[in-house]
Amino acid sequence: MRKLQVAGLILFLIGGLLSGCSWQQASATKGDENNIKLWVPFSGPDGPKFEEIVRAYNQSQEKYKVDLQIIPSSEYYKMVNLTLSSKNNLPDLMIMHADRIVDYATKDQLLQTEVLTKSKKINAADYHPKALQASKVNGSTYGIPLDIHPLMFYWNKDLFKKAGLDPNSPPQNEKEFKEYAKKLTAPEKNQYGFAVPTVGTQPFLFQTILAQKGGKLYNDGHFNYTSKEALSTLKFVRDLIYKDKVSPSGLAIDGDLKLFLQGKNAMHFNGPWMLAQFEGSGLNFGVAPVPQIGEKVQKVWANSHNFVVPKKKEGEKLPAIADFLNYVGDHGMAWAESGQAPASKAVYTSKPFKELNQQPKVAESFDFAEYPPQVENWGQVSDFLFQEVNLVLLGKKNPKKALEDAQKKAEQYLD
Repeated sequence: MRKLQVAGLILFLIGGLLSGCSWQQASATKGDENNIKLWVPFSGPDGPKFEEIVRAYNQSQEKYKVDLQIIPSSEYYKMVNLTLSSKNNLPDLMIMHADRIVDYATKDQLLQTEVLTKSKKINAADYHPKALQASKVNGSTYGIPLDIHPLMFYWNKDLFKKAGLDPNSPPQNEKEFKEYAKKLTAPEKNQYGFAVPTVGTQPFLFQTILAQKGGKLYNDGHFNYTSKEALSTLKFVRDLIYKDKVSPSGLAIDGDLKLFLQGKNAMHFNGPWMLAQFEGSGLNFGVAPVPQIGEKVQKVWANSHNFVVPKKKEGEKLPAIADFLNYVGDHGMAWAESGQAPASKAVYTSKPFKELNQQPKVAESFDFAEYPPQVENWGQVSDFLFQEVNLVLLGKKNPKKALEDAQKKAEQYLD
């Protein structure tokens, strides 16, 4: 769906919801149990690949029809919130990130997918258990995973070679990471070993290193923002800027990404969704699972896209939904080609998948994926922490004080 079509759809949806009027596409009439209205937030370069899957499904049989609606990612959850709250114009199926499922499942707005997995067409054992576990709330499953997208490690092979490092051997631990970063730093050339993100991907990096150090941000009903592991993580990242001097200071959002694309940042952490942009940039880059920087265990921040079914009075069109999800589970290579790694075992264990460059490395991270804690409104609650982390990385606040302030704000928010 093109940008103008998406923008028109959003205006149409908002108008319909605010006026209380129902609406329907020509291909999906209300009450037709064989037509599925599907919402997704894939408005970036991954959108055409998902469209390809839906198109192929619709052409593969004549019984069911999927009406795909791509909503801009920046507006997606606003639309989800409005629609689920009003219960008007509900889609039959939608994509939801694993860390957002708890917000809606606790409000009884989603169908438990045990209903779907009872179908002979969908078997929970066909998906990676980490992804399934991440969609569980209070013992019940609410999502059928499309993928697992962990933080990944990228490096500039040309800069490695110029620094006398093996361009095909990324660092594996904290010692090597720091040694490589120092060798790769040349301030006089505006070149850095590792440009530290202050926002953007910083939460993913922080949570990865924290988990590798054995820490948790939330456990047994309590925030752990002031834990020794959190303080150690924050000091480590800060010191890369101000002590080790392998990173420029004061970077704005995506400053680390821009430097990487310019060939001025030798090592970079980002998600698998960046593959198309990196390949199109002309960079000679490598990709691997994140190195174990923390001293305790290999972990990496991860999230998932999941199919969820909103609860609807007129029924959930379960046979049609089950048929489509079964098809996606078996025919996810188009999604893999976008850079992602599908959570379906039929895809990530297949020979065509293993012949790809980045995607098999993404799948290597599945077993040590660390999802955000299942806390309602986690995005808002964790913002208190990462706003304080940002101040520390900009040199405006003491790490210990910042974590203490973040803890107080989070506790006050829940109270």
